[in-house]
Amino acid sequence: MTEFLAFAVFLITLFFVIKQPWKIGIGWSATVGAIVSLTLGIVSIDDVKRVVEIVWDPTVAFLGIIFISIILDKIGFFEWASLHMMHFANGDGKKLFLYIIILGAIISAFFANDGAALILTPIVYQKIKHLGLKEKAMLPFIMGSGFVADTTSLPLIISNLVNILTADYFHIGFFEYALRMVFVNLFSLVATITVLYLFFKKDLINRYDTEILEDKPPKLAIKDPFVFKITWFVAFGMLIAFFISEIYHHIPASFIIVAASVILFLASLKNKVFDTKTVLLKETPWKIVVFSIGMYVVVYGLKNAGLTVELSRLIEISLNYGEFVAIFFTGFLAAFLSSVMNNMPSVMIVNLSIDEINTALEVKKILGYANVIGCDLGPKITPIGSLATLLWLHILESKGIKIGWGYYFKIGIVLTIPTLIFTLLGLYIVIKIFG
Repeated sequence: MTEFLAFAVFLITLFFVIKQPWKIGIGWSATVGAIVSLTLGIVSIDDVKRVVEIVWDPTVAFLGIIFISIILDKIGFFEWASLHMMHFANGDGKKLFLYIIILGAIISAFFANDGAALILTPIVYQKIKHLGLKEKAMLPFIMGSGFVADTTSLPLIISNLVNILTADYFHIGFFEYALRMVFVNLFSLVATITVLYLFFKKDLINRYDTEILEDKPPKLAIKDPFVFKITWFVAFGMLIAFFISEIYHHIPASFIIVAASVILFLASLKNKVFDTKTVLLKETPWKIVVFSIGMYVVVYGLKNAGLTVELSRLIEISLNYGEFVAIFFTGFLAAFLSSVMNNMPSVMIVNLSIDEINTALEVKKILGYANVIGCDLGPKITPIGSLATLLWLHILESKGIKIGWGYYFKIGIVLTIPTLIFTLLGLYIVIKIFG
């Protein structure tokens, strides 16, 4: 009976999180699901404490990254970057497509996939529209910037909440993670550029009028030069802090990121080019904190119901056939779960399953990397794979570009599967090189 209740509560909670009927926020849905799980005895108070221990640092760190992204968006940082790409392309449509994809990958790496998808896409839309392109010619740039935001959110711990959760769970340091996943991300980037180009090459423009850009020099996009300059010092300081944390003493990633966000916030008070109160209280997604805790309490109920035992048994069987098979099995398992029930609960379920396997920590870390790849890329197969994708589709619709779920699924599965295969292969090669 408990098993049935655990799955029922999870599915109902997931429905409310994805569909958001009556405009019920994801935080409320997850919290109610957690309370119901606790009331029905699916989880205990000790389980709730365990979940808080697991998710508090990754969630606060992710919140800090998004806060930094919003500030940089307000001062024109991302517009400045996109205008540079348009000028660098110098009228060549195919080069512009390539540069926009690379820009998306860079922003995703340092400012998280949500920041890349939800902030870069509207900017790309406005700039491409400024070139006077028809909707069919705009679609490759729009779809490309949305797709690359997730597929190249692998290189750093801070690139995706999935990465933070997994690294934190298996005690993987910032540079230990980057040493492997930066190279794996290059495999994903190459695969992403290739599949996007092959899919959209017939719709790509050959040339665009550069005269339109003459009145749009990148430097004019920067609304607060002071914060813009401070940003580069803050970024360098964060890298130093992560290095010190990993080598000498483990400092929670959230402490470093929140400290950086506070510095940028205080710097923004000097010129006040945007309403800091609105950014802090309304635009920062505080609901992600209660959502993370609530959703993972519900997911922990699935663990208690025995789901992770079954999944760990399957992963352990794949391990019997060697690392190559185990990496691909775990990656595709994570991708499948992410595509049908969202990547946030999926990453937790697979991490818990990996942890239950009777094997060395280093092997668990390798499978953790495969889980990260599956949960970063897998959500692109379906519109419900990640909350960022649902929000991204909503933003496009508000701009007059409606992408149906059928069309998205057709594109998603064609683009994602080969990218996932090549990226998992990249992980196997990198593991063999670095151990």
